[in-house]
Amino acid sequence: MSEFAAPTASDTTDLSNTRVANAAAAAAAAFSASSHAPAPAVDRYLLRRAYRLMHTAAAMADLYEEQKAIAARYVHATARGHEAVQLAAAFLLTETDFAAPYYRDDALLLGLGLRPYELMLQLMAKAGDPFSGGRTYYSHPSLRRAGVPVIPHQSSATGMQAIPATGVAHAIKYFESLTAEALAGATEAVKQNRESLVANRSLSLCSIGDGAMTEGEVSEALQMAILHQLPIIYLVQDNDWGISATGREMRAMNAYEFAAGFPGLRRMQVDGADFGSSYAGLTEAFAHVRARRGPVLVHAKCPLLGHHTSGVRREWYRHDLAHHQTQDPLPRLHQQLLAMGFAETELEELRAEASATVQADWAEALAAPNPDPATFADHEFAPPAVTAEAGERSPAGAEKALMVDAALHAVDDILREFPEALFYGQDVGGELGGVFREAALLAKKYGDGRVFNTPIQEAYIVGSTAGMAAVGARPIVEIQFADYIWPSLNQLVEELSKSCYLTMGKFPIPALIRVPIGAYGGGGPYHSGSIESTLLTIRGIKVVYPSNAADMKGLMRASYLDPNPVVMLEHKGLYWSKVPGTEDAKTAEPAAGYVIPLGQAAVAQAADAEKLRRGETALVVTYGMGVHWAKTASREFPGQLEILDLRTLNPLDFEAVTAATRRHGKVLVLTEEPLLNSFAESLAGRIQRHCFESLDAPVFTLGAANLPAIALNVELERQMLPSAEKVAVAITELLAY
Repeated sequence: MSEFAAPTASDTTDLSNTRVANAAAAAAAAFSASSHAPAPAVDRYLLRRAYRLMHTAAAMADLYEEQKAIAARYVHATARGHEAVQLAAAFLLTETDFAAPYYRDDALLLGLGLRPYELMLQLMAKAGDPFSGGRTYYSHPSLRRAGVPVIPHQSSATGMQAIPATGVAHAIKYFESLTAEALAGATEAVKQNRESLVANRSLSLCSIGDGAMTEGEVSEALQMAILHQLPIIYLVQDNDWGISATGREMRAMNAYEFAAGFPGLRRMQVDGADFGSSYAGLTEAFAHVRARRGPVLVHAKCPLLGHHTSGVRREWYRHDLAHHQTQDPLPRLHQQLLAMGFAETELEELRAEASATVQADWAEALAAPNPDPATFADHEFAPPAVTAEAGERSPAGAEKALMVDAALHAVDDILREFPEALFYGQDVGGELGGVFREAALLAKKYGDGRVFNTPIQEAYIVGSTAGMAAVGARPIVEIQFADYIWPSLNQLVEELSKSCYLTMGKFPIPALIRVPIGAYGGGGPYHSGSIESTLLTIRGIKVVYPSNAADMKGLMRASYLDPNPVVMLEHKGLYWSKVPGTEDAKTAEPAAGYVIPLGQAAVAQAADAEKLRRGETALVVTYGMGVHWAKTASREFPGQLEILDLRTLNPLDFEAVTAATRRHGKVLVLTEEPLLNSFAESLAGRIQRHCFESLDAPVFTLGAANLPAIALNVELERQMLPSAEKVAVAITELLAY
C-alpha cells in the first residue's frame, strides 16, 4: 500500500490496532491534495531557482541512468521524487548553520550551491571530489566553505546521523550559554565562534529517512534534543520504502505518529512532493527553532522515482512505481508556475539551461584525474598537538596522589583553562560526580550546563562528540564501565574513527572518551572486562592506558589536546591503590599543564647494568595493571627485569619495544585480557618478526583465561586473571630458556 492513496480495509487488517490503522488512513488523506493546487506565495526568483534545480537533479539522474556503465561503477542514489522538500530546506539554511544531508540528498546539495560537477567528481571517485578526494560514496558530503552551511561527516549507517547532528545542536546551545566571565580566558577564535552562533541563531538540520526512524539511536537523539531543548530540525523524508521493504513491513507508525510520544518535540507534516507546501512548512519550522522554542520534526511524504541505489534497481521489486510517478514534484511545480503566470518559454529556457549545465559538467568530470595512489594513507589522523613531554612531573614538595585524584585534577585544570571544554556521561554530574567519584564536585564548580548527566545512552555519549567537535566544542565524555561500551561502537567506528580520513582532514574529532576498565575484588562479569583488543581493531582512534597517577595526569591533558578521538582506559583497581601490589600507582602529582605525548612508552623499571651485560635479564612489555604484577614479581629476580610500560597502545611506541627487546633477547608480553587473539599476541608476533635475530627465546605471552566473562566469585576471578605469582612462573621459565 502506498500512503499516497487512502488505504482500504484489506490494506489495514494486518496493522497492529485500530488506532494505527486510523492514523495510517489520516496520513494518507493528508497527502492526497490536488497536484495542481496553487503554490503558496513564494518569491518568484526562488521559484525559478527551484524549478531550474529540480530539472538539474532530474537531468543528473537521467544521465546517470543513460551512462550507467560509467556512473554505476560505484554505488549511488539520487533525489528523484524528493527534490521539492530538499530544495526548500536548502534555501532556508544559511552559512552559519550546520547540515547533515544523507545519501539521497543531491538536490539539497544543489540547493546549497554545489555544482553538478562537484557531485559527479564524487560519483566517479575522482581526485577533485571536494568532500573526500575519492574516498567515499556519492552524496556523502563534508564541507567547510564560505557561503555554505557547515556539513560534517556522516556515514552510510542508517539512522546514525541523528546523534552527531543532535550533538551539533547541543554544542550550539552550549556556546550560547557561555557568559563573558566564562569566556575571559578563551582564545579569540572561540569568542568569535560564540558570537557568530548567537548573532545568527544557528541551527542544525538532520536529514533522515522515515525507515531510519525505527533505529534506537534516533530515539536517543530525540530524548536529548527535548531534554535540553536543542536548536535542531529533523527533516524526515518518507517515501514508504526501505530497500525492498515497504512501510507496512517496517513500522507500526510513520515518523509523525512516532514523534507524538516525545512531549516537547514540535511535529509538522508537509507534502514533500510540493515545493510550496514544503517551503511554507519548513519556513515555520526554521522560525520556531531560530526563536529557540525547541526542536522540530518535519515529516515530508515523497515519492521514490529512482532506484533505491544504482545497485538495487527499481525494476527488480517495485510494484507501485506508476502511482509514485503521478506525484512527481517536477510536473507539479511546472503546472503551478504556469498557473501563476510564468510563460512556457521561460520554463523551457530554465530546463534547457539545467540540461546544458549537466552535460557540460559531465564531460568535465569525466576528464578529471583520479586520485594519486600515493595519497591513499593521507589523513588517518590530524597532526598531534603534543609532541614532547612538557611541564613539571614531580614538583618540589608535591605529595603523592591517587590515580583517581590525578584524573579529577586533570579534568578540573582543563575545564578551568578551556571554556570550550565540557564533560558529560552517566552520573558524572550532580551530587555524585561519577560512580568512582572521578568527577566529584565538578558540576557544582562549573555548572550543570557544562558538567552534566546523560541518560543511559552510550551511543549518544560517544556519537554526540562528533557534532560537538564540528561546532568547536571539545568534549570529554565517560562510559561508566568498559563492559557497557558496546552500544557506542556504531558511532565510534562509523562516525568518529572515519571522519578525519573520509573528509581529507576537514573534520577530525577531538574527543576524549574515558572508560573505567579491568577486574579486581569481585566486580563480576559486567563490570570487570578488558576491551583493548577490540578497540585496537578500530582504525582512526587512539587508545591510552596509564598505570600511575603522573601518567594519568599527563596523558589526560595530551588526550584532550589531541585533535583526534582518544579512548583513555583507566583501571579501576589502580584508582585508589587499594589492591595489594599497586602502591606505585600513587606518585607525586604533576603540576597543572604537564603533558606526555601519546605514543611514547616509558621504562617503569630498569634492569641491573651488570646483569644485563652478562645476559641474565629479560624484558616485560606491559601496561595498566600488568606493570604492577610485573613489579611485584620482579622482587624474586633482583636486577633481572626491565619493565616497559607502553602507556599508549595506539599509536604504539614499537621503536621502544624493539630497542628493549634487542637489549635483553628475552621477552614476556603481559596483559589482563584473555590471551587468545589479543593485542598481546599480536604484539608478540610483531616482535618475533622484527627482532628474530636478537631473540634468545620465543616471545612469551601471559594473559587471562580464554573465557567469555570474569566470574563474580573472588576465588574464581583470581584463578582466571594473571597475577604476580603467575608472572614469576613465566619469568622463571623464560630466564632458564
